Amino acid sequence: MKKILVANRGEIALRIMRTARRMGIQTVAVYSEADRNAPHVRFADEAILLGPAPSAQSYLLGDKIIEKSLELGVDGIHPGYGFLSENAVFAQKVADAGITFIGPDPYSIEVMGSKLAAKEAVKKYHVPMVPGIEQAITDVEMAKEIGRRVGYPILIKASAGGGGKGMRIVDREEDTQEQMERAISEAVSAFGDGSVFIEKYVTGPRHVEIQVLADRHGNTVYLFERECSIQRRHQKVVEEAPSAILSPEMRKAMGEAAVRVAQACDYVGAGTVEFLVDIHRDFFFLEMNTRLQVEHPVTEMITGLDLVEWQIRVARGEKLGFTQDDLKIDGHALELRVYAEDPLNNFLPSVGTLSRYRLPEGDGVRVDGGYTEGMEVPIYYDPMLAKLVVHAPTRTEAIQKMKQAIADYEVEGVNTTLPFGRFVMDHEAFVSANFDTHFVQHYYTPDKLTESQKDAAEVAALLSLKLYLQEKDQLRVTDPAKSNWGRRAKA
Repeated sequence: MKKILVANRGEIALRIMRTARRMGIQTVAVYSEADRNAPHVRFADEAILLGPAPSAQSYLLGDKIIEKSLELGVDGIHPGYGFLSENAVFAQKVADAGITFIGPDPYSIEVMGSKLAAKEAVKKYHVPMVPGIEQAITDVEMAKEIGRRVGYPILIKASAGGGGKGMRIVDREEDTQEQMERAISEAVSAFGDGSVFIEKYVTGPRHVEIQVLADRHGNTVYLFERECSIQRRHQKVVEEAPSAILSPEMRKAMGEAAVRVAQACDYVGAGTVEFLVDIHRDFFFLEMNTRLQVEHPVTEMITGLDLVEWQIRVARGEKLGFTQDDLKIDGHALELRVYAEDPLNNFLPSVGTLSRYRLPEGDGVRVDGGYTEGMEVPIYYDPMLAKLVVHAPTRTEAIQKMKQAIADYEVEGVNTTLPFGRFVMDHEAFVSANFDTHFVQHYYTPDKLTESQKDAAEVAALLSLKLYLQEKDQLRVTDPAKSNWGRRAKA
């Protein structure tokens, strides 16, 4: 494999290209008119303009991407995450064109792309699942019957869903019809598929996922877990590895269950199996993401492995160079997704020009970004500017390192989630690891963030004053008339 096209943009495109270049592989970037001067375009060996800014006219043009790949003699296409990464039709077309798709086979993508099909595939592999119904329904009375059987609250979920869309929590039977209608309508709008299923709502849920890696020679391993429970609108903002609540026994049980999920769909490459963990520390299969995850850097930090490198090596037909027994957890890693969003205004996107943009540096600090100072943050794409990642020997040290990295991160021109990240790092629930996916609902309001910023500013001002007075005292010139030196001089 001598040339790879990265069918994506921003930080993930740049991150993939850096590994490819280190491996001696040439890279091809694709870009829209809005990304003409983006770092990933400048970094690549070659670049292709796909079209106007909207994704449907650029990054989602799978046929054009394949056509240009053939013209440039591309050997492999890496889809990153988002856009075409979990599109089984695109993956099949890439293979049909004689190009290697750096990801799982179309079959695996298709099976795990439907929550109902995924449940059907894994149930024979003895993977724990949330009680509920494993078929799509639209009948309200049937939904009420399921609710009575498994017990309220229940969760209505779009079969083709993701990112919290087509998802409704129902606390009482009398609310079932209204929430069913809303979930179906949202699912149709977002995915073109209104099928929903119902399961018991897990109380006090934590979102814990397992990274898996598999080759074409029958070897599958798990690279431990990531805790992803700090979310807003059902989307992750803070992730860490390992999870603070897993015992070695539970880690092994979840890891082995994740391997069985991968085997259930003949998985190849890097993938993530997501679980819900309840207040009793029982875990249940949620779904499988058949791609590289946004939060993969925390796994890389604690294992020392480059997941993109192993995606490429597996796609080339290589065997994994290690076994499960070879893998060990080294320290603790945290990731904050730095979104161009306003945490004081319901995390709404914040667009503008990055008039000042300086990244933190230091030992154990990593920033995967796709923007530079002076760039404009467009309205057309996901508003993530970068992923701020830190690594330290312990969780406590990692939290302190993240606080310092947030303080050193300079952004002007747009609002970001950096203040929210500091709020999380300071909060007792996070520090004690006593939190779940409802952290934002339970603990966060814009007023609390404002108050925490005010408190931090006051502490910083007092510290600055103290340092100033200390320096002033040290630099004060002694009155010669009151010193022994003065008296000796007169003598």
